[in-house]
Amino acid sequence: MSERSPCPPHPVLPDYYLTKGEHRQFVRSIFDRTACYYDRINSVFSLGSGKWYRRWMLRMAGLRAGQTLLDVATGTGLVAREAATITDMSNIIGLDMSAGMLRQCRSKLPIQAVLADAQLLPIAPASVDMLSMGYALRHVQDLRATFSGYLKALKPGGHVLILEIGRADNRIVQFLLRFYLGRVVPLLSGVAASQESRTLMAYYWDTIEECVPPARILDTLQSVGFSNVRKHTSFGVFHAYMGERPL
Repeated sequence: MSERSPCPPHPVLPDYYLTKGEHRQFVRSIFDRTACYYDRINSVFSLGSGKWYRRWMLRMAGLRAGQTLLDVATGTGLVAREAATITDMSNIIGLDMSAGMLRQCRSKLPIQAVLADAQLLPIAPASVDMLSMGYALRHVQDLRATFSGYLKALKPGGHVLILEIGRADNRIVQFLLRFYLGRVVPLLSGVAASQESRTLMAYYWDTIEECVPPARILDTLQSVGFSNVRKHTSFGVFHAYMGERPL
């Protein structure tokens, strides 16, 4: 694949949208409609493991006290909340394309919240020490364009952290993952939250099933200019992609 050609994280999913042009609107709309339920959905999904894992990965990726962080696709601020235990709250910017999600974030965290697309960052070049993205890479249009923008936003020597869930290599683990995320979580989300929440989690699982392999994500990070690109995997399915903007 040419370095200039688009690199979508997954193919078009006709159960939810029919063209790439409809993808962005679908994502914005489904998150707007489920924003008030999202933390409840997340508690079902993560089984209480989310907080310590996010904090651990932020530290592993290089976040330190006093540094600035841009949390892309911040949602209700789950990653930003853990970052605030490491650096000052005033140093954190949360960015999301969903106005509904940002309203929830602002009600929970006194951070700067910006309404914008992950591929069109309204951030000055070389202005942040770290850029994070939690479980939202599958919702962008183009991995290469997204990562190029991330590299530009970081200061030289700055770090990127992208948290994602991927298919398991182990067949048993993948079967359990498919059963839990593909069936149990959508069902519980529909009961505990709303029918729209059930649709969100069904879409969430389908994007995991159809997502490009980790090697493609790592290669794309390297191709746009990140150095020291690496991946830390926990429990076979939780991937933390990390890299640095060269000095």
